[in-house]
Amino acid sequence: METALGVERSLSGRRWLWRPHEGRVAAGLSQRLGLPELIGRLMAARGIGLDAAEAFLNPTLRALLPDPSVLLDMDAAAGRIADAVARRERVAVYADYDVDGACSGAIMLHALRAWGVEATHYVPDRLAEGYGPNGPAIARLVAEGANLIICVDCGIAAHEALAVADGQADVVVLDHHKSDGAPPRVVAAVNPNRFDCASGLRQLCAAGVAFLATVAIQRELRRRGFFAARPEPDLRLLLDLVALATVCDVVPLVGVNRALVVQGLRVLGRRERAGMAALLDLAAARDAPSAHTLGFVLGPRINAGGRIAAPDLGLRLLTEADPIAARAMAERLDSVNRERQEVEAGVLASAMRQAEAQREAGHAVLLLHGEGWHPGVVGIVAGRVRERFNRPACVAGVADGMAKGSGRSVPGFDLGAAVIAARQAGLLVAGGGHAMAAGFTIEAARLPALHALLDEALAPARDLPDMAPMVLDGALTVRGATLELAQAVANLGPFGAGHDEPVLALTRARVVKASRVGREGTTIRSFLQGEDGGRLKAVCFRAGDGPLAAALDFPGAALNLCGYLRTEHWQDQVGVGFHILDAARC
Repeated sequence: METALGVERSLSGRRWLWRPHEGRVAAGLSQRLGLPELIGRLMAARGIGLDAAEAFLNPTLRALLPDPSVLLDMDAAAGRIADAVARRERVAVYADYDVDGACSGAIMLHALRAWGVEATHYVPDRLAEGYGPNGPAIARLVAEGANLIICVDCGIAAHEALAVADGQADVVVLDHHKSDGAPPRVVAAVNPNRFDCASGLRQLCAAGVAFLATVAIQRELRRRGFFAARPEPDLRLLLDLVALATVCDVVPLVGVNRALVVQGLRVLGRRERAGMAALLDLAAARDAPSAHTLGFVLGPRINAGGRIAAPDLGLRLLTEADPIAARAMAERLDSVNRERQEVEAGVLASAMRQAEAQREAGHAVLLLHGEGWHPGVVGIVAGRVRERFNRPACVAGVADGMAKGSGRSVPGFDLGAAVIAARQAGLLVAGGGHAMAAGFTIEAARLPALHALLDEALAPARDLPDMAPMVLDGALTVRGATLELAQAVANLGPFGAGHDEPVLALTRARVVKASRVGREGTTIRSFLQGEDGGRLKAVCFRAGDGPLAAALDFPGAALNLCGYLRTEHWQDQVGVGFHILDAARC
């Protein structure tokens, strides 16, 4: 990549690079679609050609939703669950405790109840039971009369636990996690990441798999004449749940995932799900929902229940129809989320000190651990460490001689495969994941051996720069940062994993006024002026007190800034603003 604007080291220590693009494709997109030249460049840089442009700009499920039957075992799963619906069997949904698990569980419960089945649910306690199905929990569901157990966002590696149901209840698994061996012996194990599944849908989260399952089940029920005397439920009303999980599970927002999120945001905008509406009201989120709403407003609060408090609180909120009860649950989750933030801050401070020392020692992977660190926040802390040091990072809490941890990786380094290799080598009690995230349980005394294995497996990460380069998509002047352009950029969203929000350079801008805002004063709001006379509002979050903050705090010389150009809504007014990520002196 070519250096952008000559910036080899910005005020935050990053090198700026231009994202490559095909100029002829960019020009063709702009001309054929009547789009600004910059928008054509953004699309071309993301691999969107003329043939795919219309589907990208208007992603519909009619065009992009695959036939569920392409997933291995889906027809068997649909048939068995359709049998349970027709026979009014007792069904239990076993869900994971994170956002994807809560959404997957809610999708299945809503669909089953719409088909006339009063299903129950079970969500394991993160601390007491750990991830996935366990034998005692399965035995309990069987004892309570479950004829069918549907595992969502878990189960693909739970051979021993699911064997407890043999001869007493059937099991269907709807999962997306990687597995290094044969699936469990169950009626159906639907997972696009099974080594023998040729669906090509490996980028689906569990909620996406669960939604496709409801489509397949309803199709099977229709074939059997089940809806001859009753209306078919509108499965599109479940898409807000799919969108929430898709964004929060950080799967690529391309192809069918893009369509699921776009259509799901439209459902969310109607605020017909009592639990989500209650959370939005608590957060004072009044604008049209976006991927940011899903990832930073709803997701952390729903996740908080599984991390710190009642493991099934998020799932119950997403299936609660009564607005008063939903409000009470939402308030509890909001309170728990604030507690989670406090716990996280303490662990993060200690983890950052360890990470600094390990980075200096030349480790490829940062493996950080501490006695009493809450396992409910280690994944979030791992993500923050990864962001700060540009290295794969694993963080574990130690208690009673055992360490439970979570890891986050950087592009190009498959952490899930490395953790699975550690399990196969006999180092872990349990472990698995995917390329960008993984979880593990290990005897604390064996942590050094795990660190050595991860260092060797991901050795090239040693050569990564201490901070990831800033990849820029284009440049504009302050006067060129118009509301019309910001709206055109927004139309390329939703943005997220695999489809990054465009980072734009704002050239030769001067800060003419700045102020610190927020509870801790770490946010800088400023007014910018360009050499062309344009003016623009800007904000920099988590600015801190380093060179970047110093340059933004006071009026001074011209700067090249980079960040996001966004529309801003305030009291029924729409404006334009710039979210500063970095700066360099001209």
